[in-house]
Amino acid sequence: MPRLLAVCSVHQLRPDGSRDVVTAIDKRPIEGVAKIGRFGLHSDVQADREHHGGLDKALYVYAQEDAAFWEAELGRELSPGFFGENLRTEGLDVNAALIGEQWRIGDRLEVEVTMPRTPCQTFARWVGGADERGWVRRFSDERRLGPYLRVIRRGRIQAGDEITVIHRPEGAPTIIDVYRAP
Repeated sequence: MPRLLAVCSVHQLRPDGSRDVVTAIDKRPIEGVAKIGRFGLHSDVQADREHHGGLDKALYVYAQEDAAFWEAELGRELSPGFFGENLRTEGLDVNAALIGEQWRIGDRLEVEVTMPRTPCQTFARWVGGADERGWVRRFSDERRLGPYLRVIRRGRIQAGDEITVIHRPEGAPTIIDVYRAP
């Protein structure tokens, strides 16, 4: 049974490299019930709203199975939120999700898969800076991207909630099919 392992929100805004900007990639699990609205998790923020957030990128999802792959590759633990995700899942191949696929999480929340994540240099700096040269290409090449979601029906969720695929549009491409590497 696919389930939600963690709901993650920004822990703190951090400086992003040498630019005079901040990033909200530092996400950590929250305790208890989380309220999800049209623009995503109520306690979360996006520092770069040109590239993150909005109705079509209200939530970002990453699978525990993909995180486990990267733990083995990088030789360290990558706890929920490490990838900047709002939702860490288990038992659902999120990279095989179809564009337009809809999920119910918990009793009420309904979401729709909109697009894959495109990794960026902020993500590379977060992962390890100079120690992870070529990270964007490496992450892209593995095709363990995770999808963004649009909120169809608002609700409250928490770790442990079941995830049910409620609609898979026939003939739609997967998020990997539409991905264009940077």
